[in-house]
Order: sequence, then C-alpha cells, then structure tokens
Amino acid sequence: MTDKTYLFQYLLRLADDHLILSQRLGEWCGEAPTLEEDLALANIALDLIGQSRSIYSYAADVENKGRDEDHLAFVRVERDYRNALIAEQPNGDFAHTIARQFFVSAFMVPFWREMESSNDLMLAAIAAKASKEVAYHLRHASEWVIRLGDGTEESRERMIEALDDLFIFTGEMFEVDETVEAMIRSGVCTDPSSLMGEWLQTVQSVIAQATLEMPDTGFMQTGGRMGRHTEHLGHILSELQYMQRTYPGQVW
Repeated sequence: MTDKTYLFQYLLRLADDHLILSQRLGEWCGEAPTLEEDLALANIALDLIGQSRSIYSYAADVENKGRDEDHLAFVRVERDYRNALIAEQPNGDFAHTIARQFFVSAFMVPFWREMESSNDLMLAAIAAKASKEVAYHLRHASEWVIRLGDGTEESRERMIEALDDLFIFTGEMFEVDETVEAMIRSGVCTDPSSLMGEWLQTVQSVIAQATLEMPDTGFMQTGGRMGRHTEHLGHILSELQYMQRTYPGQVW
C-alpha cells in the first residue's frame, strides 16, 4: 500500500473509535443517574463526535473518491469499521460505562498530547483541540472510579466487576501493525506501545485511590482493527445508520 492508503486507514481507525464511543455515551441521554451526569455524558459524547467529524472529513480528503464524512460514518458495512473493540462494548450499568471511558481516556490523554507533534499538520491541529477535551474526560471518569470504588458495598462490587470485564479489551489500543508502523516511519504518529507505561501509571494510581486492585489478566481481545467485531457493533450501526439508509443521500 502507498503512504496515502496507510494514512486513510489510520484515520478511519481514529474516527471510528470516536464515533462508536460517542454513540455509546449518547445512549445515556435521558437515562443517566442524575441530571448533572446526563449532561456530562452528553457533553463528552459531543466532544467525541466532533473529533470524529474532523477526522472523517480529513480522511475523505485523503481518499479523494467523492465520499464525505457522512458517507464514511453512515454508509459503510460492519466489517469495514476499524474501531477498537472496547469502544463498542455495551454500556451495561453506570460502572461499566465509567470503566470503559476511564480506560480509553487514560490512553487518549498521552496519545493526543504526542499527536500535537505530528508532522501531519491537520492531525496536529485536531490533536491540539482534542487534548484539552480528553483531559476533562479523564478527570471525570477518574473521579467516578474513585467514588464508586470507595463508596458503598454495592458500588464497589460493580466497579470491580466493570474493571475486570473491560480490562481484557485494553491491549488493542497499544497494538502496532503494518498500518501503524507506516505512520510511525512517516512521523504521523508516535508508537502507541510507548504510551503503555504512562497509561498503566495513571490506571494504577486511580484504582489505588479507589481502594481497589488492578484486574489480573494476561489475555487481550483483539480484531477490531481488522474488521472483526463483537456482535454489539451491528446493533449500534442499526441505530446509527437508520436515517441515512432509510432516506439515502438526505442532508440537513
């Protein structure tokens, strides 16, 4: 593949991660435990959808085949999505949603910070804005991990279960394959595996403050970057893509 093709595939991964995770958080609208949290989750979802729009729009320009951000987001089939599996995991209870957001945000903070130095000026500009947003995402999720973990007996048990259930999906964020290697060589992105130390330090620190223990697992689920997804993604897309597939080509 050419560098342009690698860049397009890399951009799709980033955009898909943010789109699918924002869709998951959007499912809490009107359903969150408190009004304040309803607004907080909705705002985080809006941040993520804004980031995905910027990346999809850039990806469409790189591909240069007449597709726009809406086509990339709403018309592709399930196997064409390249999001990490953790993004598509069900909301479950509130603890599961917080654990998922915590693991992802703890990665995205150093990721976007490093991307600000990318030699791809468009991605560097996106990263400069995203860095400010994900700092809040991590702070919000961390506070809830601590509050639930060091709260009641029930909240503690739910937080433990959530962390154990979702930790198995975190390894995919650090994987380096042919596409990522090409982007590292060209200076577009940093090696995600180099962020593992900082991510672990953040996760361990917050979990310790929550008076919990780190999940214990050596096996990690993978496959999302290759289009191999859990059954959950199809259900997300059936809602996400409904309007565009029912009324093809419609615009606001």
